[in-house]
Amino acid sequence: MGMRYRQYLAGTRVYGCSTCRTHLATIHSMLSRAFNGQHGRAYLFEGVVNVVEGEPSERQMTTGNHTVRDIFCVKCGTTLGWKYDRAYEPSQKYKEGKFILERNLLVDVQ
Repeated sequence: MGMRYRQYLAGTRVYGCSTCRTHLATIHSMLSRAFNGQHGRAYLFEGVVNVVEGEPSERQMTTGNHTVRDIFCVKCGTTLGWKYDRAYEPSQKYKEGKFILERNLLVDVQ
């Protein structure tokens, strides 16, 4: 496996991995703060950087059945949340292609 280059983000508020502070997303890509993850509060983002996606799996969540992929920090491998691949409920289709980052696993980098 070769060397992985990380993308650095600029802005008024940058969220990073709580373990290694690798940049993940800016506040401008945040869509909602009204989500819950396995470790408490979670945020929905339009896009994130510096993550590796796991294999897809079917999960029954409070809003219905979804196909999701866990996402991991590209530098340290910490599990940070998940990406929605598919939502089976029509009212949940807006989540497809979006990312959940758990607040307890994030730090404010800038």
